[in-house]
Amino acid sequence: MEPGSGRADVAFAPMHPIERLRDVARAEGAGPSLLVRESAEALAGFAADPAGMVTACRRLVDRHPAVGPVWWLAARVLAASEQRAEAWRAAEDVDSDTTPQVLAGLLPDDATVVLLGWPEQAAEAVRRRGDLEVLVVDCGGEGSDLGRRLRAAGLDALDVPDGGVGAAAAEADLVLLEASALGPGGFVAPSGSRAAAAVACRAGTPVWVVAGVGRVLPGRLWDALVDRMDGGGAEPWDRYDEVVPLDLAGQVVGPGGTVPAGDAPRRADCPVAPELLRPIS
Repeated sequence: MEPGSGRADVAFAPMHPIERLRDVARAEGAGPSLLVRESAEALAGFAADPAGMVTACRRLVDRHPAVGPVWWLAARVLAASEQRAEAWRAAEDVDSDTTPQVLAGLLPDDATVVLLGWPEQAAEAVRRRGDLEVLVVDCGGEGSDLGRRLRAAGLDALDVPDGGVGAAAAEADLVLLEASALGPGGFVAPSGSRAAAAVACRAGTPVWVVAGVGRVLPGRLWDALVDRMDGGGAEPWDRYDEVVPLDLAGQVVGPGGTVPAGDAPRRADCPVAPELLRPIS
């Protein structure tokens, strides 16, 4: 895995845009930032094929329904008059996201912090600080991988099994949950995040949600994303991701700093592309 990535890296060889799109759509191990970069390159190849562009964007969001930046990229591209240029601009915006740096500056000194899985932005912020005790909840093996990486960097990182998420949230000074998508009323985070947030609220532990560039969606796109997640066929307890009510969080951290969780949906900055509102039949 690459530092700061919650998923295994994916290498794509030069290929026709349709083949590249297939690889991107199938990439189970790619984190949101990598998926946006690779998706932008794939979509740029459809700039001369408007019908193909619509199909490509719909296929991407159908394959990665819980990844807000993929929806954000697709909506920007579909609404743009110069789609190739817009795809590259979106990728550059993700690459220049300052959320990890901003978060690192906001974290309290010498705090005990809970992370779930391998959240790419929150993990990078914690790594930058170095003075924190980190309780890393496993989340199917990703947390243990992150714990090893943090310890190798000299941090005090403890592995927590999935069943210990509540105890960790109650004992910590701060619970950091990373949103792969956020919209009116909720956010998507690794399964176990809802339990962590609920226990933290009961215990008086602050809950911060990390939502960088491309992760806050307007209401209609958010509703379509949740519908896709619900229509995936898996039982809620078998999914990697879950929707967490926004009222379980106190603050949302993004590139502009913190805002109260209830105000965070106002950060949505992409258009609503009607082509994305229904799945491919």
